[in-house]
Parts: sequence; structure tokens; C-alpha cells
Amino acid sequence: MRPVGSKYLLEEPLGRGATGTVWRARQRETAGAEAAVAGQPGETVAIKVLKEELANDADVVMRFLRERSVLLRLTHPNIVRTRDLVVEGDLLALVMDLVDGPDLHHYLRDNGPLSPVAASLMTAQIADALAASHADGIVHRDLKPANVLLKTDADGQMHPMLTDFGIARLADSPGLTRTHEFVGTPAYVAPESAEGRPQTSAVDIYGAGILLYELVTGRPPFAGGTALEVLHRHLSEEPRRPTTVPEPLWTVIERCLRKEPGERPSAENLARGLRTVAAGIGVHSNAAQVDAALGVAALLAPDPAPAPVPETPGAADPTQVLPNTGGAPAFDPSAATSVMPQTGRPGGGADPTSVMPPVPPGDGPRPEEPHPWQSQLRAARDRNEQTQVQYLDPSQDPLRRRPQRQAPPPQPPQYQQRPPQRPQPQPYPPQPQRHQPQPYAPPQAPPQQPRPPREPRRRSANPVRIPGLGCLKGCLVMIVLFFIGGWLIWELTPLQGWIAEGKSYWDAIGDGITNVTDWISQLAEAKDTADQIQNQQ
Repeated sequence: MRPVGSKYLLEEPLGRGATGTVWRARQRETAGAEAAVAGQPGETVAIKVLKEELANDADVVMRFLRERSVLLRLTHPNIVRTRDLVVEGDLLALVMDLVDGPDLHHYLRDNGPLSPVAASLMTAQIADALAASHADGIVHRDLKPANVLLKTDADGQMHPMLTDFGIARLADSPGLTRTHEFVGTPAYVAPESAEGRPQTSAVDIYGAGILLYELVTGRPPFAGGTALEVLHRHLSEEPRRPTTVPEPLWTVIERCLRKEPGERPSAENLARGLRTVAAGIGVHSNAAQVDAALGVAALLAPDPAPAPVPETPGAADPTQVLPNTGGAPAFDPSAATSVMPQTGRPGGGADPTSVMPPVPPGDGPRPEEPHPWQSQLRAARDRNEQTQVQYLDPSQDPLRRRPQRQAPPPQPPQYQQRPPQRPQPQPYPPQPQRHQPQPYAPPQAPPQQPRPPREPRRRSANPVRIPGLGCLKGCLVMIVLFFIGGWLIWELTPLQGWIAEGKSYWDAIGDGITNVTDWISQLAEAKDTADQIQNQQ
């Protein structure tokens, strides 16, 4: 177990994401007044420990402390509640309620897509959570199935719980992102985020439309081999209606996926429209509910005042008026303009013109930095420049030239003792520095090192040799072949009969020719006799 602060103990990791690791933790003691939920000793909670690059950024730490009140007051039945924020050295952590259930991404992968009615009702609850956060000025900016946890009640019903609101809020640090960059996943990012345009709460509506499409089909509408290809399809392509999606539900999806943010509905209207569609596309829907579902487009009015994404950390926080605790009268906006007291010289003269300190060069206006896509391409190009292609002399190519043997150096007499030779270091070409391209030039050939002399072959311990051993083996083989061939001739030919009759070789040949000649003559006589009989008839 690892302690986090003085009140929590980490037990085991539950999952890892792009911004940190989620741990199952246990509360050691009751939290103080700075926490939204005091809790009880031994209570199980979930703690998300942010990555080191976030914890080491001073802007993120300051924003972490500044957003404490905003994150702790964000409560909704469909939002995972943030209980406490922990800052300890180089560690930043969010203490949240523990939801014992899978996220929506793993649920879809294991069980397949939902029915149109179930997908509409689940997305309506997520839209309720977005409406509550947008009313508080918080934009999620990374709405996807992996950030939706499924909580099972005692009656067995599952309810979506939207999480990671604080991470999207803290990721707006200037040290990590810029205003024209998007925060989120390419498959769920809105077109204005990909183009670097100003972002509002409409980016969450676009993400809700993609999530709804994935719930009923099992996949997002825009996919590709690379992130740039996916972003290009978000900007240039329109989604296609699958055959399994009813017409009223497709009207909602198409309105959420509009390229222009001003044409998308508000989160509150989206929830109302989805519940109307769910009531009109069910098997038990009446005629009035079906007509209301077909006319759902009238309910999807855009948000007249969308919540903006702050350009600088804390820009969206309203100015707070401190309570009047002194004896001075309260501030009256209708009062006359008051004259500030004299702060100049005692004699009543005006203050001299003061010279402002010089402005450091780094604090002036900076040129616009490159787009994140250009930064990614530049980083990839720098990685590729580490491998340099240089000219290779054909004489140095080991695949084209033959190895040349060199005569061994003369060996000293045996009675002389060789001095010990130290191995000479081999010269290696200098490695090119990173991010610096090297000119193409033929490499210098390394000096040829003399090869060590070959050791003489060791003679066999038995110097006796048998001359003609190879010829003897050939003779023995030929003898065996002649023996087998003679046996086959003796058994398979009439040689035995000829020898028994006492005939010579030429007599046997002559008898054979005589027999063949007599047989042919008999055939000719038989043919002539048959012809004569036929002519007489």
C-alpha cells in the first residue's frame, strides 16, 4: 500500500489512461473541511493519480488549486463525484467515488450494440449530466464511451456515470495545450477543435452524437488508419445512416453531428428529444407518441448561450465580490465618482514620470506557434533524420568486391620471444547529432589491418596410409554387381535349358532363328489356304 496525503492509501490499480492511473484506495481517516465529502475511515474510494508531466507543470498545479471549488461543487446523479483533491510534493490526485462496474467501451465490446430505445435512454441521461456541467460553465471536451462508467443499482438497472470532468478542465494549461489545439480523442473530436477554432459546449454535443451512433451500431461513424485521416473525415464527410437506425433517432444523430456548432442542440434539448424518440419507436408506442418522435426536429433547438472554453486558465471563472467585513460603506454602483487621495510630493506637486523597468524579450508578443499537426509531422521528420543515407564506394561494398588474401607476415624464429601486442582501437565514424542532417559525402575507408597468419593443419596421430584404398572399394562394388547380374540372367533366361541339352551358344542362336522362320512360314501358308477356299466359294 502507498499513502496519498495523510488520509488515503492506494491498494491496487484499476486502469490507466492518457492522463494518469486510477487506483482503488481506502480512506484512513475523516477528511477535513476542504473536502466535499468527509467520508469515514475504511471507506473505499477511487483515486486518479495524474502523470508526472502534469504534476511537474507549474501552470497545472496552480490551476489544480484554483479549480478546487469548481470541481468539488459539480454534483449530479449521472456524474462521478469528485470528493477531494490532493497535492503532495510532485503528486497530484483526484479522489472520486468508486463505481463498481465496467466502462461503456468494454461493455459494448463484450455485449455488442444496444437497441435504439436503450441507446436513446442512456444517452439522455448523459445529456442530463452535460446540461448540469454546462450550466456551471464546465465543458468536458473528451466525451467517449471509455469515460462513461456503468453503475448497477440494487434493482439491477444500469445507469451511466460520466467521469473525467476535472481532467479536461486541468488540461487547459498553457504549458500543455494552446487555445487552437484540441483536447480529446480523434474519433470523437469536433470539427472546430480539429481546425483550432474557438470551442464551446457544442463540442460535447458533437461527442454525444458520435457516442449515440456507436451505441446503436457498435462503431464510430468516422474511422481511419491514422489520426490525421480521422480528423480529415470529421471535417469533410457527412455521416451515413445505417439501415438499423430508425428515422427519428437518425434525425437526432444528424443534428448533433452538424459541422457548424451553432446548428447543434443544447444538452437540455437533446435529453428531451431523446426521451421523445425512445417513447415513439418502442413496440408499445401509440399514434401520438409516434407522431411526436417523427417531429423531434422541432425539439432540437440550439443553445442560445453556449458555455465557452476558456482561452486562458481561469478566464471562465466569474468575478467574485467579497463580502463587506469592514466599517466602510458597501459599494454603490450608482454613487458619484470618488477622488483618490493625493500620493505625490508633500508640496502638492505632481508625481514625476516614472520609468518602467525594461520588458524582457520573452514577455513580448510571440508569433503564432505551429499547428499541432505540424508539430507532430516535424517530430516524425526529426526522428527519421537520425538514419542518414550516405554514398558508398563500390570498392568498399562487401557484396561487390571479392575478399583479397594477403600474404602472411614472416614469422620470427622460434627461439625469439614475441613482445606482447596491445589491440589497436578501431576507428569509428562519428555519429551524427540529433536533428542535424549530415551532407551526403563518400565515407573514408578504414585502414586495412593485416590478417593473422593461418595455423598449419594438425597431422593425424596415425601417419600410416593404405595406397589404392579407393580403387579397392570400386572393385569390390563391381564384383558384387556382376554377381547379382549373373544370378538374374541364370534365373530369368533359358540359359539353364541350353546348357542341359549340351548346345553351344551359336547352336542355341541358330535354333532360335529357325523356329522364328518356321513360324512365319506357317502363318503365310495358312493365309494362302484361306484365300483359295474363299475364291472357290
